[in-house]
Parts: sequence; C-alpha cells; structure tokens
Amino acid sequence: MIVLPGPAFIFTFLMLTAAAWLGTTRFQKLRTEVAATRDAFGVIQASTLTLLGLIISFTFSMALDRFEERKNFESAEASAIATAYMRADLLPPADAARVRSLLGSYLQQRLTFYETRSLQTLDETNLATVKIQGLLWDAVASPARANPNSITALAVASINDVVRTQGDTQASWNNRVPFTAWMMMGSIAFCAMLLVGIGIQRPARFPQLLAVLPLIISIAFFLIADVESPRLGMISVVPDNLRELSGTLQPP
Repeated sequence: MIVLPGPAFIFTFLMLTAAAWLGTTRFQKLRTEVAATRDAFGVIQASTLTLLGLIISFTFSMALDRFEERKNFESAEASAIATAYMRADLLPPADAARVRSLLGSYLQQRLTFYETRSLQTLDETNLATVKIQGLLWDAVASPARANPNSITALAVASINDVVRTQGDTQASWNNRVPFTAWMMMGSIAFCAMLLVGIGIQRPARFPQLLAVLPLIISIAFFLIADVESPRLGMISVVPDNLRELSGTLQPP
C-alpha cells in the first residue's frame, strides 16, 4: 500500500494534536495519579518518546536504503543497455541494426518510466517495455540459433542483462515500508503524545506550544513517506545515467 506524503503529514499532525489535546483536557483522575508518582511517570514518558525516536530513525534508514537501491538499479540499467548496444556489433549487420533500433526505443521507454507521474502513462510504458523486450530477445535469438557460438552468446547475455536489470528496478520500486509498520509507528506516536498531554498539570487551556511536537513528528512521517514514494514525492530518482546514455546513442 502506498502512503502518500501530503496525506500522511496532514493525518499525522491532526491525529497527534488530537492526542495531545485529549491528554491535556481529559483524564483528570489519571493526572491526579501522575502528580503522586511524577518520577515513575517521567520514566515511562521518556521511554516512550525514546522508543518513538528510534522507530522513526530505523524506518527512515530503511527508506533511504531503498532510495539508494533504486539509484543503483538505474545506473545498472544504463550500463546494461550501453553494453547491449556495443555488443550488437557481434551480430550480422541486419540483426545488429535491428537490435540498436530497438534499444533506442527501449531507452526512451525507460526514461519515461523514471520521469512520468501519470499512472496511465506508466501502464502504457510498462506494456511497451515488455513488448520491446520480446522483440529484442527475438532479434538476438534468431542469429544465435542460426550460428550458435561464444560470440553470439555474448550478445544474448547482454540482452538478458537488460531484461534482468529492468526486473530488479521494478521490484525495488514496489518494495515499500509495510502498512502494518506505519500503523505501529503511528500508534506509538499517538500514545507518546497522549502521555505528553497527561504530563501537563492543570492547564488553563490547550497550550499552543504543545502543537510543536506533533508538527515535528509529522514532518518526520512526511519525509519517510516522500522517500518511499519515488514517483509521487518531492524526492525522486533522477535518471541522469539514462539521460546521458540517450544523448550518446541517439544521433544528433
């Protein structure tokens, strides 16, 4: 399930602010008990906030690892396409020209995959990518069957790498923080803000300063969701390697 950055920020901020408000304005009996056991309550409150910080840090680290993985796979795709383009020389001239033409079209589809934010365009790009992959395989399989040797095998292996790296990229883009992890992190944040509100003794009204902590936590949630949404967030994988390769392969 995709967690969008904007809705994640708004929902988290409202939920945590509501938790702080409830803790501040309700649970009068519980606040009376807290006043009698201030030290013990302080330990529980600090432990909950520390646990929340650790979980947010761990989740953000997971999101960054996935982001770096997507960048690495983009580089691997560019390298595989460039290698396949060069190894097309190992095929007969007619087959080599066909492979290079298909690789040029394939490269444009991969650029569209990284740059588009339209789900409809993405579906069309994925269908076109699968179709071109089939044509590429036929283009190298035919001469390989007609003249099986180690030279044509290199061309076949290069096309296989092109297909494999695209599959690796697709898998990395679909790999996200599980929704259950988001629910657990949100539940701990809710409990932490509830404890913060309960810890404030006899407020005349809801202190506006108390909204600062929900805002900070919401920004952290937003950042995690943004990194986890490579197509819909502000932080995205820029296909610099594929763009550079496109300028190299395509004629002026």
